[in-house]
Amino acid sequence: MDYRSEYARWLENVTDTALLNELKNMDDKAIEDAFYRNLAFGTGGLRGTIGVGTNRMNIYVVAKAAQGLANYLNGTFSSPSVVIGYDSRIKSDVFAKVAAGVFAANGIKVNIWSELLPVPTVSYAVRSLKASAGVMITASHNPSKYNGYKVYGPDGCQITTEVVAAILSEIDKLDIFKDIKAADFETAKNENKISYINEVVLADFINEVKSQSVLYGDEINRDVTIVYSPLNGTGLKPVTRALKESGFTNITIVEEQKNPDGNFLTCPYPNPEIKEAMKLGLMYCEKTRADLLLATDPDADRCGIAVKTSAGDYQLLSGNEVGLLLLDFICSQRVKHRKMPEHPVFVKTIVTMDLAEKIAEHYGVQTINVLTGFKFIGEVIGKLEAQKREKEYICGFEESYGYLTGAYVRDKDAVNAAFMICEMFAYYKTRGISLIDKLQELYKEYGYCLNTLHSYEFDGSAGMEKMESIMAEFHKGLKEIAGNKIIKTLDYSQGIEGLPKSDVLKFYLDNGSVVIRPSGTEPKLKVYISVTAKNRDDAKLNELLIKDAIETVVEGYR
Repeated sequence: MDYRSEYARWLENVTDTALLNELKNMDDKAIEDAFYRNLAFGTGGLRGTIGVGTNRMNIYVVAKAAQGLANYLNGTFSSPSVVIGYDSRIKSDVFAKVAAGVFAANGIKVNIWSELLPVPTVSYAVRSLKASAGVMITASHNPSKYNGYKVYGPDGCQITTEVVAAILSEIDKLDIFKDIKAADFETAKNENKISYINEVVLADFINEVKSQSVLYGDEINRDVTIVYSPLNGTGLKPVTRALKESGFTNITIVEEQKNPDGNFLTCPYPNPEIKEAMKLGLMYCEKTRADLLLATDPDADRCGIAVKTSAGDYQLLSGNEVGLLLLDFICSQRVKHRKMPEHPVFVKTIVTMDLAEKIAEHYGVQTINVLTGFKFIGEVIGKLEAQKREKEYICGFEESYGYLTGAYVRDKDAVNAAFMICEMFAYYKTRGISLIDKLQELYKEYGYCLNTLHSYEFDGSAGMEKMESIMAEFHKGLKEIAGNKIIKTLDYSQGIEGLPKSDVLKFYLDNGSVVIRPSGTEPKLKVYISVTAKNRDDAKLNELLIKDAIETVVEGYR
């Protein structure tokens, strides 16, 4: 793409005052970065920095994506309809209405949530309303400068690689200024081309979340003290509603992070994986002496927690640790109450702690490994449903704080996670057991395992080239990493194990594994290290050596 000529074309055609002013104040470096390519439309839809240009999230790029999706839907379905949701991010509501106007102008019935709500409610509403597709305006846990456009299929799962290719083909045919049909949102709503989704659908979603309980009549004390932070996102209403309707009423909300705010002033990186995002919540815990801290990311599909230790301070648990605890709790309760299906299935991503497989095996549960991204877990649930086996799916999780314990949606669900975590926490507390004690019990039974994630950022076109070079270096093959012998290498770019081709490498060590991949949604290279050892200190030492060896290669391309 000739970025200078495209920039000149935008100067001539942009009518939005704010975007036009931004265009007029750009230097050549900014122009190149904003126009050197079209924002990539992939399996996660669109995600990028908010601003003007083809490589940015703005009303023109959103409208073009919506038009491409509209053309695909009209060519695939006889009377297509869509569900639209949006989160608290800057311009999420604007982008949602722009997309709705494009769909309406193309004769596609639009069902849109009347308020911001979590990503799983879009997946649920698509299935409930039998829509042809769903769109969620969100950039999940990214910093405030980002926004995105996620697309779901009629099964409520994020679209497949094949559908992505078909939609992208339609998008690529379009001129961003000449080929877009659009309708005014309010006018289309008055003409019944756009409708707000009935509150009953949300109530049904909450009921589905609560139906995932695995207590089966076991008594618990629900008066546990909980601090909850929505991180200025969408979780406040559905999370507190699900908990309070289930008897968890002793909840303190982090006031500074209670209301929707796309600026995320108190948590610049609004991701419960990041300790800084949990800082205010931990301060509230110290003040209230709460038992449990819960935090959900802006679109409420990720949930992080901290628990009070025996010393009275608070310990953050990783996504892997919470996943292990939930898997064991669900399995043990199902076995205890004879509620385990005949052929139970647990699903995890290839970067999620391998120790989970040992726990699943102990309970006679089959583990299915999928590529990174919860959409692949959703696809497994869809395949089970096609075989009328969806009740055999008992849970799935990924290391990045995503969990789902039922087949009612096809994406990770922090409302479900918060509910299940509180139920599990209360169950053990009632019996005098802390989650930390339970975790140590699991490590004692199955072996200690340390999992870490390291991300390396590479912005712009030069950054993309550097990441490609680094991956090419690792593709040359390794025999060992920091003295750890590599006993097996899986190159997922070859489409192995029946999974789609993806530029991911997994090195199995004699005492763990290393996974290296470029992020599909951010300009980052991600490295996942898993180390088994006699104890935590030995694991941390070896993990540090492995990390240093990997970074030597990465830093060579900085």
